[in-house]
Amino acid sequence: MNTNKNPFFDKKPNVYLSDILEILKIKKKIKKKIKINNISDLINSSKNDISFFNSLKYFELLKKSNAKYVITSQKYNKIVSKYCKTIVVNHVLKSVALICKVFYPNSLDDAVDLNVSNPLQKNFKKVKFGINVLIGKNVKIGINSIIGHNTIIESNVRIGSNCIIGNNILIKNSIIGNNVRILDGAIIGKKGFGFLPDRKKNLRYPHIGIVVIKDNVEIGCNNTIDRGSISNTIIGKNTFLDNQVHIAHNVNIGENCVITGQVGFAGSSSIGSNVLVGGQAGISGHLKVGNNVQIGGGSGVIKNIPDNTKVMGYPAKDIRRFLKENK
Repeated sequence: MNTNKNPFFDKKPNVYLSDILEILKIKKKIKKKIKINNISDLINSSKNDISFFNSLKYFELLKKSNAKYVITSQKYNKIVSKYCKTIVVNHVLKSVALICKVFYPNSLDDAVDLNVSNPLQKNFKKVKFGINVLIGKNVKIGINSIIGHNTIIESNVRIGSNCIIGNNILIKNSIIGNNVRILDGAIIGKKGFGFLPDRKKNLRYPHIGIVVIKDNVEIGCNNTIDRGSISNTIIGKNTFLDNQVHIAHNVNIGENCVITGQVGFAGSSSIGSNVLVGGQAGISGHLKVGNNVQIGGGSGVIKNIPDNTKVMGYPAKDIRRFLKENK
């Protein structure tokens, strides 16, 4: 999704570079008014957007980015300035949080959607609803879908055709494809656990991304899938999640994956296609797991895993090595 057209958060129409520099307390004279269209991640930025860079892990994305301005630290200024104009700050993520609130002033105020009500059947002629269902404004649900008892679907959510949404489910800030199954008790699209710790007061990090669930996905009971902070959280086609799985903000899971019970994905990890993850495994943040990977139950993944690999243990290692060491 292009956050220039974010359906869930209202964006301030006119933000200028001078506004951003003032918020960041950077004293720099600007000769003319330079309008900044949006704040976005490196890969989705357009030529009039501002983005950020705080790790060499994202160097390849930086080289491909269309962002006009990039917030970075003095440590990476020389590298980033080869590809775009830089705004140098002491604390990159804190600066990004401040700027997000400039573009999306209400991004921290979405705890409860007060615009929900009982659905009017005339607006959803080929949808079946259980008892005590609440639907927000501008919700779209495809034909032959079923919404279970006590489920809440907040404003602007999109759900495709032939979906089964179970009982006691909350869906917000999400776009859901066709033939999706979401089992009882799941919470989809809440904000991620994003904040910047401080001795005096923790600074909340705005989450303006969404959750995208593609066709033929199954989400197990009591799953929690957090929306993205600036990027989106994405579940690929034909992927199945068992019960009690947690997917943090900005996680991208590929197609045809099988994730078994009580697995946890930390923020901003990328999981390839045809990946199998055993129960109670944990995947740390900002990692890349390749295609056709198998991760044994109870494993702890703390570094990137290449394609066509089987790993197990903590830290996760080649399964043959693990079995040899633990005979």
